[in-house]
Amino acid sequence: MKTTNFIFLTLLIYLLGVSNLAAAPKEVAKISGKVEDQKGQPVPYANVALISTEGGLVDGAVSDEDGNFLIESVKSAKVKLVVSSIGYKTFSTEPFDLQPGISKEFGKITIEDEMTGLDEVTVKASRPEIIIEPDKTIVNVEGTVMAEGSNALDVIGRSPGIYVDQDGNINLNGRTGATVMINDRPSYMSATDLANFLRSMPADNIKSIEVINNPSARFDAEGSAGVINIQLKKNSVDGVFGNIQFGGQYNGQYAPNGGATLNVKKGKWSTNGTFNYNEFANYNDLNIYRNFTLEEGISSFNQESRITSRYKTPSFVGSANYEINKNQNLAINVQASASTDINSSSSKSTVTNPGLDYNSYIQSLNDAEGKRNRLFSNLHYDAKLDTLGTKISADVDFTVMDNSSTSLLDNSYWDGNDSNSGTDDRIQTLNDMYYTIFTSKVDFTKPLKGGKIFETGLKGSWVQSDNDLDLSRSVGEGPFEPDPNSNRFIYNENVLAAYASIKGSFNPKISYQVGLRGEYSDITGNSVTLEEVNTQQYFNLFPSLFVQQKVSEKYQIVYNANRRITRPNYRLLNPFVYYIDPLTSERGNPGLTPQYSTNFEMNHVINGAFQFTLGYSVTEDAFMQVFEQDQEERTTTTFTDNFDKTRNANFRAILPFEIKKWWNTSNMVQVNYNQFQSQIGEDILDVGQVSYMVRTQQNFTLPKGFKMELMGMYLGPQIWGQGLIEGFGWVDLGVTKSMMKDKLSLSVNGTDLFRTQVIKAKIDFAEIDTSFRQYRSNQGIRFTLRYNFAKGESFRVRSTSGSQEERNRLD
Repeated sequence: MKTTNFIFLTLLIYLLGVSNLAAAPKEVAKISGKVEDQKGQPVPYANVALISTEGGLVDGAVSDEDGNFLIESVKSAKVKLVVSSIGYKTFSTEPFDLQPGISKEFGKITIEDEMTGLDEVTVKASRPEIIIEPDKTIVNVEGTVMAEGSNALDVIGRSPGIYVDQDGNINLNGRTGATVMINDRPSYMSATDLANFLRSMPADNIKSIEVINNPSARFDAEGSAGVINIQLKKNSVDGVFGNIQFGGQYNGQYAPNGGATLNVKKGKWSTNGTFNYNEFANYNDLNIYRNFTLEEGISSFNQESRITSRYKTPSFVGSANYEINKNQNLAINVQASASTDINSSSSKSTVTNPGLDYNSYIQSLNDAEGKRNRLFSNLHYDAKLDTLGTKISADVDFTVMDNSSTSLLDNSYWDGNDSNSGTDDRIQTLNDMYYTIFTSKVDFTKPLKGGKIFETGLKGSWVQSDNDLDLSRSVGEGPFEPDPNSNRFIYNENVLAAYASIKGSFNPKISYQVGLRGEYSDITGNSVTLEEVNTQQYFNLFPSLFVQQKVSEKYQIVYNANRRITRPNYRLLNPFVYYIDPLTSERGNPGLTPQYSTNFEMNHVINGAFQFTLGYSVTEDAFMQVFEQDQEERTTTTFTDNFDKTRNANFRAILPFEIKKWWNTSNMVQVNYNQFQSQIGEDILDVGQVSYMVRTQQNFTLPKGFKMELMGMYLGPQIWGQGLIEGFGWVDLGVTKSMMKDKLSLSVNGTDLFRTQVIKAKIDFAEIDTSFRQYRSNQGIRFTLRYNFAKGESFRVRSTSGSQEERNRLD
């Protein structure tokens, strides 16, 4: 599909939706109040509905994070106000007359706990409830079959528009670079560490997942693919609440994992902590085929490699909360981890020599070990300034991290069949990286007349990284000599930001949120070894707009648009050279500049479940991995560069069905059109292709506490920069058995049952003729045994926030 045709179709559907606006009446009924629990704490995200005395929904709303709700209606009927929320008894008022123009204030509505303690059996929903808001989609995971027997990474990968690749990288709506937050706080982990952390987190600990395709001005402008916010369970007990789980996975290698979560409350103090230990092991069978054009003819390389990896990640996430009084709250949050990865690779390359009757061979052994220690601390304060909802919050974050790695690449070269007649060399790499990040921010919220809400805030971040790369070489068993590609690189980045936004409604059918964020960046990159200093100063504005149109009781349209920035991670700006093997190296790019994306989306929601989404994004100076070949030296170098422009147009359909009470299915179809335009060296790249992704999940609730989930996924062929990736798919199966009134559960999951998750790709651009085949030992089996314990009355712990942008760019 041509891009212009896609834009025309989007505009046409948009105009059809906007045509409904003129008919909206002005006189409305306003029904308001606040939902609280028995302890006087607000109940967020409760369902508040006006139910006709004759049966059927008339109108409704969802309470905000402070428990407040407002229903605006243009209908006339005799109704009851009904309030419901998971874990509480349903509340209902006496019937009253609803008619345009009335105003009815219910004040504080107290709903009672459905259970006196947490030891009783909870009821599991068959599939997650999805709430569509103007600026985000909320997937309620708590209490669903989806949460059982899965980890957090699994559940994220099954959320609307999200795909997690076999390396654990999270893609949102066909775009990479999504920012992941946990309880509104930064994950502060590299992509690898984050994947391992989420694999070790039981999905049963998750309350909901917020998918924010186009974030508002309140969020950092960093991250072109949007934000994924994981909200952990907030229900705790006066006393102790928690769980213990352990398990493992076997895919040719065994990798154990385990963890524990503990929540304690006494008086005004609330504390919680989660400790996880996770090992993730795999092997990667990689075959690379390369052709080089020489004067004598074509020289081909056939490289067969096996890379064995094991990641060990102990981590801790904890917080302590003190309620100064009913209006003020003080909290401290801590994240800490100390991870180790061990990688060992062996490869053999067969090289054909044009004009000669013999082949050449290269045997390489590469042993590497990396260690990463990180500590993140956050101090948070929030206060309610009046009874109308005026609030202020402040955060101060401090992060330190060191990342060190060593590797020894041992190479042997020979011609013909005599492997003892060749030469040897070794390349040793010592790489030390240190990061210090300090951020502070303040946010202010003020309700205005007419139901409008004004938000504003300031943020400052100060980042320093120091990367010392030491390379040395030796011939045979001789001494190591310094390599000229050794380099020390110091990076400093200061970013100051301010934003303002306002949200409200034109009438009961149309709500909106509009915002503007400004960011000033001051960046210095200093290559100490090369005596080169690069500086950048720039100021950018990032507008955002959201409109939610309620066409009817069963149909709504959400429109949104924004502009985003993605700054390069600190490592890529270092002009380093890293040898993967004698034929392949990676280098940094100190000239890499930020990428900017402009995003549009329109989401049609039917019956609160079926979604049909159209999106369009243009990214300037987009980050892409570039491959270069030296024909004479017969080597390949990869680096990240700025493409002139990339475009993404997408359509997504989410189709959930309940076939039987014991069988439901969730299905997603996504179609993308990606276009890449750039000049690479002396050549022009201008390619585009339509690709698609299909996913189906079948959930079965079986007798005697058994549950089963079958998931199948297929990704069609797609272009990614210079490369073309062939289509591939896979099937996973999981079975869960609940015991002891749901206190104990055992889950067994089989992944990539038919060993079909094989990636094949080819690059045929300019002088580059390369293809590869890769399989990452995805076929395997894992088990998890989990025990939940609780004692006491239910209560809630407030979640606090910190910065999220800076640490997401570490890897």
